[in-house]
Amino acid sequence: MAKSPYDTNLNRRAANYQPLTPLSLLERAAAVFPDHTAVIHGGHRATYATFYARARALASALARHGIARGDTVSAMLPNVPAMLEAHYGVPMTGAVLNALNTRLDAAAIAFMLDHAQAKAVIVDREFAHVIKAAVARSKVKPFIIDYDDPVFTGEGEQIGAIEYEQFLRGADPEFAWALPKNEWDAISLNYTSGTTGDPKGVVYHHRGAYLLALGNVLTCAMGKHPG
Repeated sequence: MAKSPYDTNLNRRAANYQPLTPLSLLERAAAVFPDHTAVIHGGHRATYATFYARARALASALARHGIARGDTVSAMLPNVPAMLEAHYGVPMTGAVLNALNTRLDAAAIAFMLDHAQAKAVIVDREFAHVIKAAVARSKVKPFIIDYDDPVFTGEGEQIGAIEYEQFLRGADPEFAWALPKNEWDAISLNYTSGTTGDPKGVVYHHRGAYLLALGNVLTCAMGKHPG
């Protein structure tokens, strides 16, 4: 088949192509609306500029610890600021975020940690007992980062090597993260509950997560700056 003129000198390059990724959404929000509130948790408020800087600091800290493209970072967290930061900070290193179901038991979590080959786990002290038991059963022994949610007043111990804020201390809030080499690169790993056997893993790629984010905004008729 003869080449079309549209097949000539129109190759993909930085000037005409950018991988679709949710990371660009936060980058733009921080650039265009730096002073708008992005995160509310109890009495805590954070702007998009702060949110972006903390996500980059998390990426910097993880990279400093050796986390890189293709690694898995698990998170046993409720809907707290660290969970939001992990959704951006983890993939900023090229790694894959594995958000664990906080309702599952130690046996199921241990299977997931092994199957995902988790290199690190960020865990809220509310769920420390489950992660402690899961790691005792798992073959992998991930680096554990404790998160002490100031809003949580219940019991829970710190089981990790370092606390989250301490882990971020000294990290670079202007970390030079890169877009994925391919928009089909994995961004997250999720699991079924395993009610009919071992949990099944499902991988999202950057492109799919980006398109789903836009689709949710349209479907929910989300207005500008929802409060």
